[in-house]
Amino acid sequence: MRAALGICMSGLMVTAGCTTTENNLRHLALGDSYTIGEGVPETARWPNQLAAQLRADGISIGEPTLIAHTGWTIAELDIAMDAAALDPPYDLVTLLIGVNDQYRGGEPEEFRTSLRALLARAITLAGARPERVLLVSTPDWGVAAFAEHDARGASAIGQAIDAFNEVARDESRRAGAGFVDITAVSREPRHRAQLVADGLHPDGEQYRAWTLRIAPAARAALVRE
Repeated sequence: MRAALGICMSGLMVTAGCTTTENNLRHLALGDSYTIGEGVPETARWPNQLAAQLRADGISIGEPTLIAHTGWTIAELDIAMDAAALDPPYDLVTLLIGVNDQYRGGEPEEFRTSLRALLARAITLAGARPERVLLVSTPDWGVAAFAEHDARGASAIGQAIDAFNEVARDESRRAGAGFVDITAVSREPRHRAQLVADGLHPDGEQYRAWTLRIAPAARAALVRE
């Protein structure tokens, strides 16, 4: 899965927004290929689309800072964060991670332990404001064309994704963070064809559908006193 979900530690994707003024809120987006938008232009990535949507809604927010890379597990993201020049507090921290833990055969309860620690770190980066942290669910890659030859089968993959997402939902609730479900969007028949050439990752249109799910939660988090 080199071009998709496979291990890829040769480089670190850290991109800082080009729209940064003292009046702009700051968004840190943590994740893997779904956050960096494998195969789509920068403007089509969901964190970038989210910034555009929030600005259209009257919220002054700069372009996101991304710490994400294709293939990262939660442990690899954590290591990358150690190496990154982070500058907290951030006004919004989003986290979409776990698909590679599931793909490589990890267990949900192992993921829970790692996610709990990463959530605590994300909350610290958000200035000790858990309400400014949003977990985004993992999409179901089992419905993508890429998975047609995976021996586990679409049903088993979907069940595993559900188990990981339930852990994410539970841990976000425990930490006082938000949780946004975009998995249902990825399973809609009309979105299954909205993939880039690798037959796995969403195109800009599907990321737009994700953004429409994430934006209300982001708005609520940012305007909350």
